[in-house]
Parts: sequence; C-alpha cells; structure tokens
Amino acid sequence: MLKVFNTLTRQKEVFTPITSGIVNMYVCGPTVYNYIHIGNARSAIAFDTIRRYFEYKGYHVNYVSNFTDVDDKMIKAAKEANTTVPAIADRFIDAFMTDTTALNIEPATKHPRATENIKEIIAFIQDLVAKGYAYEAEGDVYYRARKFEGYGKLSHQNIDDLEVGASQHVDAEEVNRKEDPVDFALWKGAKADEISWPSPWGEGRPGWHIECSVMSTKYLGDTFDIHGGGQDLTFPHHENEIAQSEAKTGQTFANYWLHNGFVTVGDDNEKMSKSLGNFVTVHDILKTVDPQVLRFFMSTTQYRRPIQYTQDNLTDAQNNLKHLQTAYNNLTYRLKDAEAGSDPKIEQEIRQIEADFVDSMDDDFNVQNGIAQVYELAKLANVYAERPVVFKTSVAFILKTLTELVNVFGIVFKEESLNDEGIQALIDERLKARQDRNFERSDEIREQLKAQGIILEDTPQGTRWHRDEKGTL
Repeated sequence: MLKVFNTLTRQKEVFTPITSGIVNMYVCGPTVYNYIHIGNARSAIAFDTIRRYFEYKGYHVNYVSNFTDVDDKMIKAAKEANTTVPAIADRFIDAFMTDTTALNIEPATKHPRATENIKEIIAFIQDLVAKGYAYEAEGDVYYRARKFEGYGKLSHQNIDDLEVGASQHVDAEEVNRKEDPVDFALWKGAKADEISWPSPWGEGRPGWHIECSVMSTKYLGDTFDIHGGGQDLTFPHHENEIAQSEAKTGQTFANYWLHNGFVTVGDDNEKMSKSLGNFVTVHDILKTVDPQVLRFFMSTTQYRRPIQYTQDNLTDAQNNLKHLQTAYNNLTYRLKDAEAGSDPKIEQEIRQIEADFVDSMDDDFNVQNGIAQVYELAKLANVYAERPVVFKTSVAFILKTLTELVNVFGIVFKEESLNDEGIQALIDERLKARQDRNFERSDEIREQLKAQGIILEDTPQGTRWHRDEKGTL
C-alpha cells in the first residue's frame, strides 16, 4: 500500500488516485534564463524517480511540467545579452532538454510554456475579477489573499503573520498600488520596451503564480492527483496557486502535495541557489562527471531529504554504481554457458528481494531502503555467477529484475561489446600463451590491453574483460 507524505496535512497518507490506474501529476519546471543548476536537477530527478516508480507499479502517468518563459529574470537576461526574451527562452529550453536527457529524465507528457497560454491566463484572471477575488490597479491585477478563506493552509502560516510583499516580485510602487500588502500579482502592466501582450487591463504579462494554475488545470483538470516541486516553492508559489485555483473552480486543486529537499554545498550546508551565487550548473558538471553517476547520486536519496553535494559523495555514488554494473556483467557473462532449466530456490529469493524493495518504496518513496534491496540482489547475482553450474531461466530472471529495479532510479546498464574481434583475438592469444606456459607473452598482452583501457578478469568460467572507467565521475 503506497503512502506519500502530503505537505498539506503534514502526514503520510495512502495514495488513492482519482482514476484507478492513472496518476495525474504536475511538477513546477524552471525559469529558463540560464542553465539549470543541480538544485533544479535534484527536483527533476526526484520527481522523475517517483514517476518511474508509479510506472513500475503499472500506473499510467500523465506528467506535466512547465517552462516559465517570461518574467523579470527573463527580461533582465535578454537585456544583458542584447537579445529577446523568446530567444533566451528557446536557448535555455534546448539546454534543459539536453541536460535532462543526459540524466535520463523522461520527457514530460506535456511541457507547456507560459507564453503559449496567454489567452487562457487572461480568461482565468477575468474569472477571478468577476468573482471578486482580484482587482485592477493602474494596469496591474492583484489577488485578494485575505478573501480566500484557506490562505496559508499549505505552508501552515497565519495570513496576519506573513511578510509584506509575499509574491517575491515587488517594489515600493507596487506595494502602494495594492489594497493589502499580502495581495499578489496576477497580471503586471508593461513597462517601456518590455515584452507584453494586450489584455483588458492594458499591455502586460502574466504574474509568476498564475501560469501554473492555468497550465496544470488546462492539462490535468480542475482537481488532479499530485502537485510537486522544491520546498522553496511551498510559499508563496504553491500557496498562491491553491488560492487562485480553488477560488476559480470551487474544487480541491491537488489531492497530494510533494516537496523535495534542497541541495546543500560547503561545510555549513548552505542551500544551493542562483540567488545566493553558490550554484553549479548541470551543463558544467557534465563536462567532467558521468551523467549516470550524478543521476545515481541524486536518485538514491529520499526526495524529502537534503542532499549534500560533495566530491566524496559523488565518488561513493560512482563506486556503488560500478558494483551494480559489475554484478550485471558477471551474470551476463554466465549466459553463454548456462544450462537449460531453472533454480526455484534462487528465484524465490529474488521474489522476496523484490517484495522488500516494493515495501520500502511504498513508504513515501524510501529510495535509501529501496536501493539497499538492489544491493542485496547484486550480491545474490555475484554469488550465483560464481557457481559451477547456473541455469539459463534463473540467470535471465535475475538480470531482468535487476534491470527493472535500477531503471526506477533512472539507471541503464551498459552493455559490453564482447564481440569486439580485436580484443577477443588478443584474449584468445593470451589464453594460448598461458596454456603454453609462455607467461611473458601473457603478461605483455594484459599490459597491452590495459594501455587501451581494457581490464581482464580471469574467472573459473574463462577470461572476461571490461573497459576501465576509473577517474570518470
């Protein structure tokens, strides 16, 4: 029975989808004015891992994640680069797709852009104005936060205690235009030479929060299963989404709210963010770090926990991933001499490990306990691979299970090309040299292959080889 921690109720709840067998899920995407940093990647990886586990359990997942392609940061970046906001957006959306593909993050079912939904955004705001939840002020439109009875229920704050200017996009003039300091912008009147669209309130552009309300309900319905994002979005962004959406529809906006923890850096575990200037982009990291290592590092920490980004932690992830790859390689090698038939006892052990994996993951996606079960399966694979006699059905069953479980973490095993004729010819020559007790030639061949990055392993079943990837994080 799958349970998730719901930020709204601050407790674990049994997950029950609105439609049996289907998960409708919205995750806030990036503002595309720069390359994503690993804090952004953490959120994308965390929710991709959650999505993959739902799919592993047989659910069909409708996964929507937006691009904020117009806001103050976008306008500033365009001015600094002497280009347009759409050009900046296109450039960094392409970069996002490149980086996330490298990290084996599945593409969203839909990746809507704010600027593609201006018509729907305006209509949404008009509805809120008609209902008395919003008002126009000098070309801006603001939401009356106090009018929404449940304001603060997600972040568990009293509206009287909320800081002035909660929308994070305010200046002194804007504060003066508001009826109440806690009101937030739905539409922002255009300043000179800014990108804008015509509206009933004059030229302008959407506020930050309104776009997610519009796009999530447009593609998933007035009420959907899961809304996700980073902890820093709980307030004000997600709080404001709830207020806008539920005021308009009169329905519960999302049934479960999931928030991932931060990535921290340095000895003081400071949160990584662009605003603090302590971020590292995925674009730069992937120049020196194997994407699978970065993916494994992040996907094997439970999504609500913080992740400390350090070289030591990356190295640990690399070593653990290598152990899993080695177990897969060891057992794959035994397929060539496996006998027909199966080993019922081994297969029962595999089923128990898989059941324990599910029990772990069903507890709010506890990937740390889940990956521990994968390590148990890898240990079993290594032990079975050492047996004098193995059975083809059982070998295939272990390999299939191991592949399916690591896929939940976004990991794909690398297939070694054992048919490489040049390497195999040298291995065969070395074997003959050993049989002829010509150990000097045998050692020469080993060193020759090692210089090419080929490592030999002599096993009771024959000589195996793999490429040495040490030093590549």
